[in-house]
Amino acid sequence: MTHPEATGTRNRGPGTVTALRGLAGLAGLLAVLEVLPHTGVVSADYFPPASEIVRTLGQLLAENAFWTALGDTLTGWGLGLAIAVVGGVVAGVVIGSIPVLRAVTASTIEFLRPIPSVALIPVAVLLYGTDVESTLLLVVYASLWPVLVQVLAGTHDVDPVADDTARSYLLGRWGRVRYVLWPTALPYVMTGVRLAAAVALVLAITAELVIGSPGLGHEIAVAQNSGAVSRVYALVLVTGLLGVVINLVVRAVERRALHWHQSQRREG
Repeated sequence: MTHPEATGTRNRGPGTVTALRGLAGLAGLLAVLEVLPHTGVVSADYFPPASEIVRTLGQLLAENAFWTALGDTLTGWGLGLAIAVVGGVVAGVVIGSIPVLRAVTASTIEFLRPIPSVALIPVAVLLYGTDVESTLLLVVYASLWPVLVQVLAGTHDVDPVADDTARSYLLGRWGRVRYVLWPTALPYVMTGVRLAAAVALVLAITAELVIGSPGLGHEIAVAQNSGAVSRVYALVLVTGLLGVVINLVVRAVERRALHWHQSQRREG
């Protein structure tokens, strides 16, 4: 006879178990953050208890200025990511499809890709000041490379036999891109988009924090300068939660776009 508790445990999917473990870990972290300031290990003046941070977060949610800043950050993140994805995919497919062009641009890509995006902050300020265009410049530059590199890897992974078969059926360049190259490159594209989404958020917050363009980063800088410690931590918590939400959304899109791919079938 099967014990009811054992049956219930088996009926829980891997996703449920992972979620429960994640919630347990989060609860443990909050408990530690609540206890540390009270024990004197860290000063409550610089590290307020978790309950105070959560209370400040609730106050933030009632402010129109907070939602405006959140909208500004999401606008810079979304526009920059969209431009980077479109540009990276188009450039990657074109460069990857033409061997001569790939050979000519390889050294240029390898030279530009390692340049830290934050090093372009003075350039962005000179060109656009503290407007949202400065944030866009940094976000696009930073998130373009993960997409471009992944697309180039995907085009390089195309099966030459499949490409030759497509040529024998007299498919033109666009037909080979659509039916041979794109299905091979799409998993790489989605990996690049997932990486670029995280990079874009980091650069959007960094640009707002350093340059002073409107957004959550600017709100963090203002709270820091005014000595509102709990507000700083609450805003940092918001950026962390925003990163989690973005990652979950991108992964959901990836699963839907690659429902036919073997990697998603294994996960299912």
